[in-house]
Amino acid sequence: MHRDAVMMAGRSEDDGDTSILTATKPKTKRPPLYKVLLLNDDFTPMEFVVHVLERFFGLNHAQAFEIMLTVHKKGVAVVGVFSHEIAETKVAQVMDFARRHQHPLQCTMEKED
Repeated sequence: MHRDAVMMAGRSEDDGDTSILTATKPKTKRPPLYKVLLLNDDFTPMEFVVHVLERFFGLNHAQAFEIMLTVHKKGVAVVGVFSHEIAETKVAQVMDFARRHQHPLQCTMEKED
């Protein structure tokens, strides 16, 4: 019976067709991520940098203090990794906040490798 059912479908078990049909989903590539960087300068107070990190990046005081020290010692630190839109918004918020408080703090973003 089984062989007859296969023959009725237009195929025999011995026709050598080894193709397998598979349902393939198109692969959706994840959007690239962007690092938000804080740059050191000689004028922005350390306390202000800590405040920015707490306010715009949701860090607790200890985390913010550590990153501020990294910025101070190394000249730059990654403060977060986000989608393009979020990274862009964070950079704009930090820059605007720094300008409104007359600080030259620089915040940039770059594509993650």
